[in-house]
Amino acid sequence: MGRGRAKAKQTKVARDLKYRTWETDLEQLKRELSGGAEGGTGSVNGDYDADAGDDADDYHPRR
Repeated sequence: MGRGRAKAKQTKVARDLKYRTWETDLEQLKRELSGGAEGGTGSVNGDYDADAGDDADDYHPRR
């Protein structure tokens, strides 16, 4: 019991997402897809994970 309010909210959000008219900024999308000056292809902070290859070195199973 008590699921009615949660389900109603989920239905409202789903309906809103389905039928909302989005104002798409096509110029911004074009910049992002073309790899413009502002839209980079790297990670969010522009740095890669330096420890990505070190996982195998840290694992020493018991024998």
